Amino acid sequence: MKPVSASLPLIKRNQTTKPDESSIYGKARVTGNGSSIGAILVDTGRLSAENADRILRLQVEQGKRFGDTAIELGLLTEDDVRFALSRQFNNLYLPAGDNSLSYQLVAAYKPFSPIVEKLRALRSQLMLRWFDTEARLNSLAIMSPGIGEGRSFIAANLAVVFSQLGKRTLLIDANLRAPRQHELFKLGNNAGLSSMLAGRIGIEAIARVPSLLGLSVLPAGAVPPNPQELLGRTGFPELLQSVVRDFDVVIIDTPAAHEYAEAQIIAARASAALIVARKDRTSVAQTIELARSLQQTGTTPVGSVLNEF
Repeated sequence: MKPVSASLPLIKRNQTTKPDESSIYGKARVTGNGSSIGAILVDTGRLSAENADRILRLQVEQGKRFGDTAIELGLLTEDDVRFALSRQFNNLYLPAGDNSLSYQLVAAYKPFSPIVEKLRALRSQLMLRWFDTEARLNSLAIMSPGIGEGRSFIAANLAVVFSQLGKRTLLIDANLRAPRQHELFKLGNNAGLSSMLAGRIGIEAIARVPSLLGLSVLPAGAVPPNPQELLGRTGFPELLQSVVRDFDVVIIDTPAAHEYAEAQIIAARASAALIVARKDRTSVAQTIELARSLQQTGTTPVGSVLNEF
């Protein structure tokens, strides 16, 4: 497969888009939720028990669906019903008023938007072209030639949509120069990948995202003076070998490939790389050059994404 010509879906970013969990990282299982729509909405504070009973009585009388009846009564909105359905089918997303994560995580906040449909299409293509848990082909480096081309945005939202598919997903922020994932997921950045590679902390640095079942994040940690040396040591490939066994999908955010040599080191340790290009910013020549350099280091480029925003 030609890595550049076989490009994946274009992603257009909308910049205005603003449970008890498992104690073992990455082990949360996604199972069917037997709760009714009414029970889910009552439990989450979107509907009172009295109004739920009122809807149920009218639903029985008219032979309609719970959601349709509630909307007609003006007691629920279509967003409320979609929210409950997402909980029933374990396609977790966050309501607009929830500010526990950054609104740039559109896959978590706007799951029915066109941009997230593009992300799901990208996920499907990756499942066909790259993903193979039995062969341990389940770690993917998200790369781009330069700074500001949307690597972190794509990596974060791609991790969210994989977790929504029911995959135990780990997002690693391996950009030890200018990390972003701790900001997007509103995590502390004192302990993370850099601390693990320096031998100062263990797997407890991996943080579960309670509001998104099955998703875990390993932030970059404190910015070290020697990121290339840290990532070039045996600790990084050993860490990847461990997490690809414990997680179904591992997404790795990287620094700008043309700016920092460790991006190639990261990609070489992953099973494949996805190249991100930004419209009116990344040149075709830069994209082709990056794809060729990946092939020279034995990394499989599964395709490219044009990130338009």
